Amino acid sequence: MSKPAASPTKTQATPPPAEVNDNLTEAIELLFFGYRDFISDPDAILSAFEFGRAHHRVVHFVGRHPGITVAELLDILRITKQSLARVLRQLIERRFVEQKTGEKDRRQRRLYLTPEGAELLRRLVAPQRERVRKALDAAGPGAEDAWRKVMLALLNEENRPEVEHLITRDGK
Repeated sequence: MSKPAASPTKTQATPPPAEVNDNLTEAIELLFFGYRDFISDPDAILSAFEFGRAHHRVVHFVGRHPGITVAELLDILRITKQSLARVLRQLIERRFVEQKTGEKDRRQRRLYLTPEGAELLRRLVAPQRERVRKALDAAGPGAEDAWRKVMLALLNEENRPEVEHLITRDGK
């Protein structure tokens, strides 16, 4: 038995709601496009190693916080243990990251970049630093403070103190 032929229907394009055609929507789209381009240079570098963005984030935070524990890294990245284990295994096997047992607590696994990992981090961050520097320079005086305020305000309020602590220049 065959199905009856579908009757042709006219589909009309539904105009987007007014709230998606405003300055806030434009700001959201700029964030999407800015992130796309901000990550494009590191993505190209990572692809040569068959690594992805999770590898980038691990290398970044291990480099910024030498001796970080696996548990601390899980808390920052908010990915599954399995995902982190896979990424760490690859980074350790390829000698970008090394894992050492904690001195005070032998159950802890502390993570450090190897010299190769530090070089990878330098290569990944260089184009991003340049892109951010140019953007802040183009935005003019006060842009750095304004950017920081906006980015912190985008965070869930309960996460702000932890993030501010993580990003401090002295790492303390």
